[in-house]
Amino acid sequence: MFSKLKLLARDTVIYGSSTILARSLNYVLVPLYANQLSTFDNGIQAVVYANIALANVLFSYGLETAYLKVASDAVKRNVDERPYFSTAFISLLCTSTLFAALIALIAPAIAVAVGLEPESGTFIRLAAVILWLDAMLVVPFAELRLKRKAMLFALAKVMGVVGGVVSTFMLILVFRTGLSGVFIGEAIGSVVSLLFIFPVLRNLKPLFSAGMYKELLRIGLPYVPTGIAGLLIHLIDRNLLIRIPQQDIERLYGSGFQASDITGIYGRVAAFGVALQMFIQIFRFAWQPFFLQHADDPEAKPLFRQVMNLSSIAVIVLAVACTFFVPDLVRYHWGGSLYLLPPKYWIGMSILPWIFFSYVFDMVSTNLSAGLLITGNTRYLPVVTFAGAVVTTICCLLLIPVGGMDGAAVAILAGTAVMCLCMWWYANRFFPVSYDWGRLSLLLGAGFVFAILHDELLGAFEGAGLYGWMLFMAKLLIVLCYLSFGTLIFRNEARAAWRRIATRISPIGQRGEGKA
Repeated sequence: MFSKLKLLARDTVIYGSSTILARSLNYVLVPLYANQLSTFDNGIQAVVYANIALANVLFSYGLETAYLKVASDAVKRNVDERPYFSTAFISLLCTSTLFAALIALIAPAIAVAVGLEPESGTFIRLAAVILWLDAMLVVPFAELRLKRKAMLFALAKVMGVVGGVVSTFMLILVFRTGLSGVFIGEAIGSVVSLLFIFPVLRNLKPLFSAGMYKELLRIGLPYVPTGIAGLLIHLIDRNLLIRIPQQDIERLYGSGFQASDITGIYGRVAAFGVALQMFIQIFRFAWQPFFLQHADDPEAKPLFRQVMNLSSIAVIVLAVACTFFVPDLVRYHWGGSLYLLPPKYWIGMSILPWIFFSYVFDMVSTNLSAGLLITGNTRYLPVVTFAGAVVTTICCLLLIPVGGMDGAAVAILAGTAVMCLCMWWYANRFFPVSYDWGRLSLLLGAGFVFAILHDELLGAFEGAGLYGWMLFMAKLLIVLCYLSFGTLIFRNEARAAWRRIATRISPIGQRGEGKA
């Protein structure tokens, strides 16, 4: 079992390092947007990008997962998977071209539909170009994952982001393109990625099989409503915040703000959930091929239980650490001249604990989804994600007028929790695994208490005269105490991990003594 966990860990490190590097480079743009664009423009960008994410699901209509499934099965049967590759790629080329042209044609109407002014139709058209380019990357990237060509995958991802980031900086700082530069830079980055994965297209043949296409659609289409609902859980907040009445804005935040300003502030602050989002995305890249390959192993269920424990513990501890330290990073005056987010954005900082802990439920759901895919019960995924989306939407409608940005963040947490609960119900029905729910719940509950009491703890520390480095050390001590509590709960696993680390270190020490 451990050798298979090592295999998952190795792929995770490769996918993870590239994703972390790519996201980190992309994250450099957040201070650029916050400092160079108005909160109003940031609101437009937040709304359009939220809907780009939703439209990406429609453009790919589940073919990434479908291709991984059918191609993996073909490889196991020693059947050539290239006809599936060609069929999937050609279908995306045709449908994406049609979708992008339609969006460009009715762009002003779409802008109004998402809560913007008709003049924002220009940004909608630029978004259509981005969507088309991203759709062209779907199947080639899936092929790289299937063949475990993680290094090429990583190179294409990272260089695409580098190209996009450099282009965006040049467009905004040098050519003064304003908000348009954000979209043009993103499109340039996608073109760079496409150039790097061009060798994968050697598998492309002038072949389109209607039978294969039907098989791909049968597997992939259930992921469309599932994907949309899953994204709505994290993106419906922007689409509803942009519609918050002016009187509610003035009651909650005073005068001088419009709905687009509030949405822009919320989007920039919520972006700091990137640390946990990256962790889950890294895990997901390696996890899906991993559980498909090992689903029939005799030790599959104990293996999946260990993966659930390790991944959940990591993301819970990360959520607690981010709750305590991310606000300090945001408020720090770097070099005496730059804030990651200027002070006008700080009114949204209270949403961070809710955002961070929503990703804990995302991680658990990601683990549980293996049971539905392994058993072929993907038809239940829309039920799971729509339940979460409905709860998120209802909570947003109820809580945004009352709590503004905080209401939206609480709604996201509620939606992800409900989705996780529904995922457990179906996974336990079709692929029961004896997970350590009691211990994981105890660890999560303790972490959530720490996060909720964050402001009170800071107030107590400052009241005791702790500032600067002393305050930092006090918060670090709290996080370490929580980590110790987690080690105590999972003490058997901690001992086993320590013994394995000690075993690996000992031979190194012995070799060093022998050379001496």
